[in-house]
Amino acid sequence: MADSCDACGDEVADALARIVRLSVDRSTVDEQRLCPGCFADWIERYETEMTSEAPVTVDGDGDIIVD
Repeated sequence: MADSCDACGDEVADALARIVRLSVDRSTVDEQRLCPGCFADWIERYETEMTSEAPVTVDGDGDIIVD
């Protein structure tokens, strides 16, 4: 079975697809099915954003904002 990548739209076989899930307090906020190339791009973006020195603030509702 082949479905499409949520990032680029190309068909990707189940055996090659990667699922990225973002969960907060055990509730899924986002879920993406990615082809190997888009998954590699996602990992690179994640590593860059998590290691950057971007300013982080907490708003009045307790939400964390990364500028």
